[in-house]
Amino acid sequence: MERQARGSGSTAVAGTSATRRTGDDAAEDLEQGRASQLRRRLGRADLRAVPETRRALRELLRDWGRPGRSETAELLTSELVTNALVHTDDEALLTATVSPSGLRVEVRDSAAHRPRPRVPSADEATHGRGLVLVESLADTWGVRAQGGGKVVWFELGAGAA
Repeated sequence: MERQARGSGSTAVAGTSATRRTGDDAAEDLEQGRASQLRRRLGRADLRAVPETRRALRELLRDWGRPGRSETAELLTSELVTNALVHTDDEALLTATVSPSGLRVEVRDSAAHRPRPRVPSADEATHGRGLVLVESLADTWGVRAQGGGKVVWFELGAGAA
C-alpha cells in the first residue's frame, strides 16, 4: 500500500538533527515557503521517546496550520512512534517535514511486516487502535518497503479541518 486516502481503508530518543528549526526560524521558513524538518532517532524499545517526540513536534508546529491540526499531528505521530517501538526489536527514525501546504511524518523501522488497521476486540482496551486513528484522521497515509524494513507515513494539509 503505497498511498492510501482517508477513509479507504541523538540521546535515548537520540538527538534531533541539525535540520530542526524552531521558534522564529521555523515561522520565517514557513512564511517564505521553505520546509522545516524534525529528524529523530528513536532508541530501541525506549517509550520515553513518545512524549519527547510529541514535545519536539509541538515546537516545530507552533505556528502551523488551523487550530487543532498540530494536536492531530501529535496524536498520529505518537501512534506511529509507539507502533515502531513496541512492534519491532530495533531503533526507528522519525522524520517530520512541515511546509506551508502541509505536514508529512514518516517513521522508518527495520521490521519488514506491513501493519494493517484492524478493529480491536473488546478485551483489547488500549491496543489495536493506532492505525485506525491514522486512517480516520490523516488526509493520506501509507506504508512502503524500504531496505529491509518499512516506512509508515501520514500527511495532513495545513488548512483542512
